[in-house]
Amino acid sequence: MIDYRDIEAAAARIAGVAHRTPLLTSRTADALCGAQLFFKCENFQRIGAFKFRGACNAIARFTDAQRQAGVLTYSSGNHAQAIALSANLAGIRSAIIMPHDAPALKVQATKGYGGEVIIYDRYTEDREQIGRQLAAERGMTLIPPYDHPDVIAGQGTAAMELFEEAGQLDVLLVCLGGGGLLAGCAIAAKALSPHCIVIGVEPEAGNDGQQSLRKGEIVHIAVPDTIADGAKVTHVGEHNFKVIQKYVDDIVTVSDAQLIATMKFFAERMKMVVEPTGCLGAAAALHGIVPIEGKRVGILVSGGNVDLATFAQMIS
Repeated sequence: MIDYRDIEAAAARIAGVAHRTPLLTSRTADALCGAQLFFKCENFQRIGAFKFRGACNAIARFTDAQRQAGVLTYSSGNHAQAIALSANLAGIRSAIIMPHDAPALKVQATKGYGGEVIIYDRYTEDREQIGRQLAAERGMTLIPPYDHPDVIAGQGTAAMELFEEAGQLDVLLVCLGGGGLLAGCAIAAKALSPHCIVIGVEPEAGNDGQQSLRKGEIVHIAVPDTIADGAKVTHVGEHNFKVIQKYVDDIVTVSDAQLIATMKFFAERMKMVVEPTGCLGAAAALHGIVPIEGKRVGILVSGGNVDLATFAQMIS
């Protein structure tokens, strides 16, 4: 299991490469919730999502042999872009396995960063199996989107920055897909604000993390039907789950309708574009899913990569 020292080391590695994203507030949001909210806006990170942190940290640790062979991953979009850009900056080649229904914006961006895109059907094929097979055939290093210590440590730097600026918090709300962001942020939270309650937030249709935490073992589900494409995972990672069990206090869910309402709030009141998955934590606060009245609350806004036509259709 990684610890806070790994996050500190990751922060040193990615300094000057990853952006230190803004921490924003909203009087309107505070009034709606009766709390003081701090939004860590990873939609302003490179590639438009927190995923760049973990990818950059993982590739920064490659040996010369690994760099020569290149990196491979699988992702619905944000980790794909993060690996492609990180590899490009490091001067190594990358191959990314993406689902056939991944947002076109994310596929195009991944190719634009120099990544080789390999398409698969997420409903009939196993991306992890495809990834292991291709990595073995090509001799490339497989860096999964969340179930990897270096990825977890990199993602934890987002919460590290949040606490450095906001100070002690009562509650931290973190988007949950595969668990890399939640695991990393939970480690940082317990180190920097020991009394802070850490809560993961999933889409209602994809509550595998919630089920896993309740049951005490990783629960596998079918690919969830949700607009939160970054959380369309069937299970949390093994590395992530160990951290979640130790440091996460609860996992809650929000509906797609609540995600859309939150996207609209961000656009109208805070003048920023946030993708559905990035709204998970904020939706839990704004819709009263978690009792936060009178508290200081940190919220991870995980990303802003959404097709503008789709975005406009959703919020209209």
